[in-house]
Amino acid sequence: MAQEKPAQNATIFIVDDDDGMRRALGTLLSTVGYKTALFALPGEFLANFDADEPGCLILDIRMPEMSGLEVQQQLNRVGAMLPVIFITGHGDVPMAVQAMKEGAFQFIQKPFRHQELLDHINHALQFDRDNRKDLALRVEVQRRLESLTPRERQVMDWWSKVPPTRSWPSIWR
Repeated sequence: MAQEKPAQNATIFIVDDDDGMRRALGTLLSTVGYKTALFALPGEFLANFDADEPGCLILDIRMPEMSGLEVQQQLNRVGAMLPVIFITGHGDVPMAVQAMKEGAFQFIQKPFRHQELLDHINHALQFDRDNRKDLALRVEVQRRLESLTPRERQVMDWWSKVPPTRSWPSIWR
């Protein structure tokens, strides 16, 4: 896949206790134009996490303070929608299955090809953009619904129950 232009406002969060891997990922992503934030410890990432900041999370599975799966579960508990790409050198099938059931975007094993990771990041960022647009639309629709008068709500409820028929003017079809 051809390299796409990085999302301008998105941040790629990297949480890995391996200093060499963390810095190498940061350098790789910076050279292709991504904004990155590097964290050695999951607690450090969670303390600085802002759910409103778009991007994706590259997360190691095995770390001393807390596992990547535990980080993912904490993010899920607070309703974070940040796509998570797990990387691991020690993963197994049950671990991958659990991560995916918990909503992981991708699960890849070390060593991996740089282009493979970049492709997954591009897809995760598009997924994040789409989710944020959908959420904004739902919020706007909810705001509009709440602004209706009781009579407008009554008409809307009635209108939503009426099936369209061929006898309606074409403007209403």
